[in-house]
Amino acid sequence: MEAFSLSFAMIFIAELGDKSQLLALTLATCFSARVVLSAIFCSTLAVHVLSTAAGALLGGLFPVDWVLFLAGISFIVYGFWTLRGDSLEEDSDSCKPTIHPFWLVFSTFFIAELGDKTMLSSLSLATTNPFMAVWIGSTLGMVFSDALAIAVGKVLGKKLPENIVKIGAAIIFFAFGAFSMYEGGADFDFMLWAAALCLIGLSGYLFLRKPS
Repeated sequence: MEAFSLSFAMIFIAELGDKSQLLALTLATCFSARVVLSAIFCSTLAVHVLSTAAGALLGGLFPVDWVLFLAGISFIVYGFWTLRGDSLEEDSDSCKPTIHPFWLVFSTFFIAELGDKTMLSSLSLATTNPFMAVWIGSTLGMVFSDALAIAVGKVLGKKLPENIVKIGAAIIFFAFGAFSMYEGGADFDFMLWAAALCLIGLSGYLFLRKPS
């Protein structure tokens, strides 16, 4: 139950301000929220079964302290990713679909989630937690986060407090990542910690730098 709650909470947070949440909000202006959310649920089940299986496999190949340390680094990187935020650059003709809306939303989210931070977050969680709890918890976390975006978007006309949401979510990622790094790497030597902090600093620079 603890692993399920953790997975639900972390993916719920990871999805805040993510491009797939923005997609859910956009598509829900064209199609019914029930169709959009059911398609998101099925699509996320398909994507996260792959990431969770990969995480479970990787978790079995490395010592637990290394898994915790590396997972902590990854969550801090996801925090920088969250601060940067996502946007939808293309104009969508999703209101004029050539296929059934369910399959349009399903395929859109499946593609959008491949390599996204919510998928990678579920992979990281699965390295140290049971497969089924992470798979179902991460899927429901994403669906509930997207449902919240749709509900708030319909009330506020898509005007979400993006900066506050992004900063709050990033802080949680940083705290969780730092705790995981400490838990796994408390006995690691100084040079390893220095290398990890340099990697974190570099990732922060790459994610947060302003385009020239």
